[in-house]
Amino acid sequence: MKAMVIHQFGEPEVMQWEEAPTPQPGPGEVLVKVHSVSVNRTLDLQVRQDGGGYGAILPLVLGNDPAGEVADLGSGVESLRVGERVAISQGIHCGACDHCGAGDNFQCVNRRMLGIHLWGGYAEYLKVPASNCVPIPPGLSYGEATVVARHFPLAIAQTRLTNLQAGDWALVMGASGGLGSCIVQVARNIGANIIAGAGADERVEVGKSLGAQHGVNYRRDNLETEVMRITEGRGVDVVFENIGDPVQWDRAFNSMGRGGRLATVGAHGGGTVELDLKKLYQRRLQVMSGLGAEGRSELEESLELTATGEFQVLIDRTIPLSEAVEAHKLVDRNEPLGKVILDPTLG
Repeated sequence: MKAMVIHQFGEPEVMQWEEAPTPQPGPGEVLVKVHSVSVNRTLDLQVRQDGGGYGAILPLVLGNDPAGEVADLGSGVESLRVGERVAISQGIHCGACDHCGAGDNFQCVNRRMLGIHLWGGYAEYLKVPASNCVPIPPGLSYGEATVVARHFPLAIAQTRLTNLQAGDWALVMGASGGLGSCIVQVARNIGANIIAGAGADERVEVGKSLGAQHGVNYRRDNLETEVMRITEGRGVDVVFENIGDPVQWDRAFNSMGRGGRLATVGAHGGGTVELDLKKLYQRRLQVMSGLGAEGRSELEESLELTATGEFQVLIDRTIPLSEAVEAHKLVDRNEPLGKVILDPTLG
């Protein structure tokens, strides 16, 4: 098979389009012919650059959210059939124990990540445990399933983690991005009052088109000032902060009202921020990581809701996997509105 293989960390050119052995599924595993995988800032660009601090193992094939067609079954697999279309969860059960059930719900704290510890979807084929495959409902394309699997389960999980309720005020940072656009839609379905935060007017408008009632261009206007104006001085109940930009983090943190909750899973804006502990305890605030909050039930729910039209997937373009180097440069320049999808089946 052909794959984009990394033998050393660095610029996009370290990805090499080369021949690699086609994996063979073992007991409980399936071989998947990949039809789509997305380009992600944190789990692709940063891992390619320096490993991202995740303990990435070289040589490596990136790609943590592939979708494709089951091509072969390992022994003991009865839940899937050859030819079935599946989306794949990125977290693989560590295999060190069998009492936690993590093989089914993706929640193992020692899980190995596709595209970081295991070869991922930047390849024509990959093998994964059958338990990490979820059938794609009719009507959804492979590209749509890839975007859903990457972000909507986490969006749903974060709203539950922060206990977002109907009538609450929510600030969604990066509201036109892959995760942010999903959080806006989940929060809309809950009935929250949503402020879409983004770095350009057109990106704010994307967030509003998906269900946000208000928007702030935080590269032009002061985020904290605008949020307090919109909420008439009360602040928001929940901040979904998925950037890690030192300047915007402080303003987002200060936008919370008493008892506010802030969840974050992103760090592509720098990742090192200051935390005002006096405000944290005086206002009874909470700061939490949303990483790993999602499970199989959220993935199944996300796919079904997208198939019925409740959720909208933002895809900027689909290009051949062999052009992954240019795709990484494109995403690094922050040009796309929506996900860039790589398709190994395209010439």
